[in-house]
Amino acid sequence: MKAHTSETQSTITPEKALNFLKEGNQRFVNNLKANRDLLEQVNATREGQWPFAVVLSCIDSRTSAELIFDQGLGDVFSIRIAGNFVNQDILGSMEFGCNVAGSKLIVVLGHTKCGALKGGLDAAQIEGLGMDNLNHLINHFDPIINEIIEEGEERSSKNSSLLERLNQQNVKNAIEDIRKQSSTLSGLEKEGKIKIVGANYDVETGAVTWL
Repeated sequence: MKAHTSETQSTITPEKALNFLKEGNQRFVNNLKANRDLLEQVNATREGQWPFAVVLSCIDSRTSAELIFDQGLGDVFSIRIAGNFVNQDILGSMEFGCNVAGSKLIVVLGHTKCGALKGGLDAAQIEGLGMDNLNHLINHFDPIINEIIEEGEERSSKNSSLLERLNQQNVKNAIEDIRKQSSTLSGLEKEGKIKIVGANYDVETGAVTWL
C-alpha cells in the first residue's frame, strides 16, 4: 500500500473515499492490516501530502482514526477534540483539508461510552471540581441534552440510553454546524466535490456504523 500522490488523490471520488474507510474498518475488526512500509511512506510524503479524507473524532485514546480505519501516513487529516464537536478553528482546518489540500470526504466520528459526553450529563459534579476550561467544554453539550432528554428522565452518565442518544445527536449537530457555519464546505458538498457524513465507533467491538 503506497502513500497517496497528487495524481492518485485526483482520481478519488467522495464515494470512493468513503469506501476506503469502510474497507479499512472491516480489516480492523477482522484483525487484518494492509501491507504498508511506513518508512517508505515517510519518504514518499516528505515533499507534500495528499490525504483523501478529514476525520473529526474524540481525543479518546481508543478512537485513533488511522488505526480503526487502517490507514497509513498521508491518508487522512485527523482532527481530535473531546466530544468531537465543531468550532471555528476546526472548521478552518476542514476548509484547508478539503478546499486547499484536496480531501474528498469529511467524517464526524462519535463513539460509544464517550467520557466528554458523560461529563456533559454529569456537569454539576464536574463543575464542582473547579476546572474552568473543562467546565467550558462540557457545557457545550447542554443545548443538545436539553433537546433530547425526556420529561422525568434521569440526567446522568449512568443512563446508557440517554448517553447513546446524546452521542448520535451530537454527531448530527456537528454535521449541521459544518454545513451552516462554513459556506466553503457546504458549497463543495452541493457541487458534489465532497461528502460530509457521520459515523459511530463501538469501543467494545471496534466496528464503525455509518449514520
